[in-house]
Amino acid sequence: MARMARIERTGGPEVIEWVDVDLPPPGPGEVRMRNTAVGLNFIDTYHRSGLYPVELPSGLGGEAAGVVEAVGEGVTGFAPGDSVATFGPGLGAYSTERNVKAATLFKLPDDISDETAAAALLKGGTVEFLVERCARVQPGWTVLVHAAAGGVGQIAVRWLKAIGTTVIATVGHADKVALARDAGADHVLLSREEDIAARVREITGGVGVEVVFDGVGKATWKASLGSTKRRGLIVSFGNASGPVDGVNLVELARAGSLYVSRPTMFDYYVTPEERATGSERLFEMLRSGAIRADIGQRFALEDVADAHRALEAGQTTGSTILVP
Repeated sequence: MARMARIERTGGPEVIEWVDVDLPPPGPGEVRMRNTAVGLNFIDTYHRSGLYPVELPSGLGGEAAGVVEAVGEGVTGFAPGDSVATFGPGLGAYSTERNVKAATLFKLPDDISDETAAAALLKGGTVEFLVERCARVQPGWTVLVHAAAGGVGQIAVRWLKAIGTTVIATVGHADKVALARDAGADHVLLSREEDIAARVREITGGVGVEVVFDGVGKATWKASLGSTKRRGLIVSFGNASGPVDGVNLVELARAGSLYVSRPTMFDYYVTPEERATGSERLFEMLRSGAIRADIGQRFALEDVADAHRALEAGQTTGSTILVP
């Protein structure tokens, strides 16, 4: 009998319920996956709250690592006992075990642990496509990373430093400055206390940054506009403070003929070739030590509502692992 989180309505963390599920054998193209570590990500709160609509009732969570228990008809490349991980797009990772499409799985190399995969696969894969395929960041550029003490933020700072950029980071609280500096940020600004755009212009001699990576959204949009150099790029990839709406194209022109992208991961990890290339680049960066999976806190899987509360209150650092 599997235990699985379910929501029948959207709302706060209190809508998450736990149910017992008698799983059928894996169907064609599926595998039975027993979870050993489950990742927590901000997108999970968007599904729960209704910001990103899902068909109800619904499971939650996209990222998990574990072991293949059984395979369905037509499955090749996976066998019982294999260590695997997934970051979706199918939901339901908040579970002890489930049947998942084999096409959504990554086989884990022997030197990548389950907890590392659950902490870094989605966040690290996000950074991979944002930095290398969306923004195409080049050595010598100066970039701005918002929320640099978070799971994605710390990986982004380390990745960007590894490829030779100058990184200006923002954090929400003074007690998170050390985390951003430890990740390698050249400058760390307090987003709730400083005029970010003015400080960025000061640091860059009035020029601004080539790229802004903004996973915060509404609260940092104006700062991102004011920090970007002429013909620079704002990559708005998250909505931690709420979605950016009412974007005025004339405003982009006035700010310096700026480019804006609102990318989503699953438009960059579409084909088997893209998935293989992206994941191998991530594993390469982990192996080299250029990035690491900093697990800031662990929650029991069935305490995930408390984990959501902590994440939304800005009380987490690095990655959060849910332990079945």
